[in-house]
Amino acid sequence: MRVWNFKGGIHPPTKKLGKRSSIEKMPIPQKVSLFLAQNIGKPPKIIVEIGAKVKTGQEIAKADGFVSVPLHSPITGQVVEIKKQKHPVTSRPADVIVIERTSEDEWIKIEPAKSHDQFSKEEIVKRAQEAGLVGMGGATFPTHVKLSPSKKVDVLILNGAECEPYLTIDDRIMVEFPEEIVKGALAFSKALEVENIYIAIEENKPLAIDSMKRVASPLGIKVVKLLTKYPQGSEKHLIYAVTKRTVPLGGLPMDVGVVVQNVSTARAMYRALELGEPLIERGVSVTGEGVESPKNVLVRIGTPISHLLKLARVREESSRIILGGPMMGIALNDIDVGVMKGTSGISVFTDDIVKKRTEINCIRCGRCVDACPMNLEPYLLYKLFKKKRFNEMSDYNLMDCIECGSCSYVCPSNINHVKAFKMSKTVLRALKR
Repeated sequence: MRVWNFKGGIHPPTKKLGKRSSIEKMPIPQKVSLFLAQNIGKPPKIIVEIGAKVKTGQEIAKADGFVSVPLHSPITGQVVEIKKQKHPVTSRPADVIVIERTSEDEWIKIEPAKSHDQFSKEEIVKRAQEAGLVGMGGATFPTHVKLSPSKKVDVLILNGAECEPYLTIDDRIMVEFPEEIVKGALAFSKALEVENIYIAIEENKPLAIDSMKRVASPLGIKVVKLLTKYPQGSEKHLIYAVTKRTVPLGGLPMDVGVVVQNVSTARAMYRALELGEPLIERGVSVTGEGVESPKNVLVRIGTPISHLLKLARVREESSRIILGGPMMGIALNDIDVGVMKGTSGISVFTDDIVKKRTEINCIRCGRCVDACPMNLEPYLLYKLFKKKRFNEMSDYNLMDCIECGSCSYVCPSNINHVKAFKMSKTVLRALKR
């Protein structure tokens, strides 16, 4: 099958340091910190009080509307604190539930648990919300919403591109759990009533490609080998690479008849259906030159990030910790915040990797225009940002920026376009409200 290239994008060093590291299961933590805001849309509503005893898998916050998912306790223990804490993604105060472990797991699972093919379309969608499933590639869009498109779709794509440098958890999930991913994909296809299923993987993951082909191909699921190019894993570029369909500016994948789900989300769907497990655990890469032993781990949601750093043995000279990868990740100041549903990686770097650069004036070289995969003009948007002409930025399609960081990566003037564009989007949303 031909893979179509897209305009723009870049080729940063992939640095997949942990690609040969098998997934390890982390010990259950003694205390977890759970942000309520772990999904796009409305955060769930707290339904427990301080002092409440909870069991593993028990719902502790209820979905607040259609574009919302519940939150479940990842351990058996007691709620010891409900507080406000700065959210690492939004940088705003957010509700946090702190639970202290009191015993081994005593499970409350979602019933019935049975083979994925015994669920109806409606039951699959309902289970996705009951289990608190979200996009686990980092976007955290509620899975049940994606499984309820308002337009007819005929293609399902599982995203196994993992184009972000350093991160390797999806690669290892595909190598080690292909059967679970495929069963989750079949459940997705049943809910969407589609027969065309593709699993898209960048060509620098040969073990994952072979593993998925072995399980998927006999079932008629096509495994597509993608070009290694950033941001190949972006939904719109993935759709074009696989189907040559172009999602319109301001549009959604369903506008061209496609739904995209992450491979780890597919595995979580399988476990919610066949094992009755809500989303209380996820895979995380702990990587970068700042750790002695890059790891891929399965970890309970809410586990302090400091525990993961200790496991991978952070070097003394490490100076920057990033939630996610180096292109789209967020600098982390508090290493005791808990792992969230969208936490696919923790990247740790030393000073010689993360060099502080001084921004100088734009020289109008046009490299950012060539690199932008969304056909935007980053230099012009940045010029408007400096003049605080936010409405004009909207006219030049600012909201279509996917914040991939390609423009900043190639900029010889060291301009942090992405930071400016994120701030501008916040202002525009506030103005709209």
